[in-house]
Amino acid sequence: MNATINAPVYADVPRPRFTPGPAGTHITIRGLTKYFAGWPLYENFDLDIPKAKIVSVFGPNGCGKSTLINMIAGLVPIDQGEILFDGKQLSDTKIGYVFQNYREALFPWMRTIDNIAYPLLLEGKNKAEVDRRMEELVASFDVKFDLRRYPYELSGGQQQTASIMRALASRPEVLFLDEPFSALDFEMTLFIREKLQEVFMQTGTTMLLVSHDLEEAVYLADEILLLTKRPTKVAEILHYEDPRPRTVDTLSQPSFVAAKKRSLEIFQREVRR
Repeated sequence: MNATINAPVYADVPRPRFTPGPAGTHITIRGLTKYFAGWPLYENFDLDIPKAKIVSVFGPNGCGKSTLINMIAGLVPIDQGEILFDGKQLSDTKIGYVFQNYREALFPWMRTIDNIAYPLLLEGKNKAEVDRRMEELVASFDVKFDLRRYPYELSGGQQQTASIMRALASRPEVLFLDEPFSALDFEMTLFIREKLQEVFMQTGTTMLLVSHDLEEAVYLADEILLLTKRPTKVAEILHYEDPRPRTVDTLSQPSFVAAKKRSLEIFQREVRR
C-alpha cells in the first residue's frame, strides 16, 4: 500500500497579521508557502527586498530560486502567504520580466520592434509616446541590429537584448531576471551585464536576479540572497557595496573576493547539510 502525502489545507487556518517590512523595503513577503506533490518547497517563508537595489538569488539545485521570483511576479500561484510591493498588490504594481529562454519569450509573428513596444501598446500609449520610448531604449542599449527583423532572424544575444528592452519599456518598478545570461556567449554576457548596470544607475529600478553563476551573482548585486536546501529558507543575506559601474577591475578588488568567498562558504555549508 502506498501512502500519499498531501499538502495541508489552509482554508480554515487564520492568517497572521501582516507585518510591514523595514524602511526602504519595496517587496515584503510574509508566510509564503508552496507545496509541490505534497512536499514543502517554501513553508512560512518571510523576506524583505529593498527598494532600488539589485538582489541576486543563489542557492543549491532544486531549492526553488526561479520558483521564488515566479511566485513574486505572479507567474506561479502560492498556497499561502502575502506579497506586497510598497504595500500594494501585484495588480497595482508595474513589473518587467526577462526569461531564461529568450527564443520562447518573444512573439515570432511580430517584428522585433513590435515585440519591444508591446507593453506600451497594452498600456494604451499613443504612437508618439511609443516612438519616443523606442528611441530612448535604442540609444540606451546602443542597438546596431535591425529591429524591423523578426526575432528568429536575430542571434541569441540580440534576441535577449530585445527581451530586456521589452521588459524595461514601460519603466517597471521591479525587474525580474531568471538566469538571463545562461544561454549567451561570454561576449554578449559582458555586454548585457554592462547595460543592466547602466539602466540601474539611471533609473534605480529594483532588480531581482536568479543566477547559477556565483561570480555573476556577486558582481551585479547589492545584496546576495543565499538560500538553503528545501524546505527552503534564507541561509544568509550578504551586502556587497562596491561602487558602480563595476568593471573587470572589480573582480580583483579585496571586497569582491571576500564577498564571493563568503558566499561560496555559505553555499557549500548548505549543500553539505
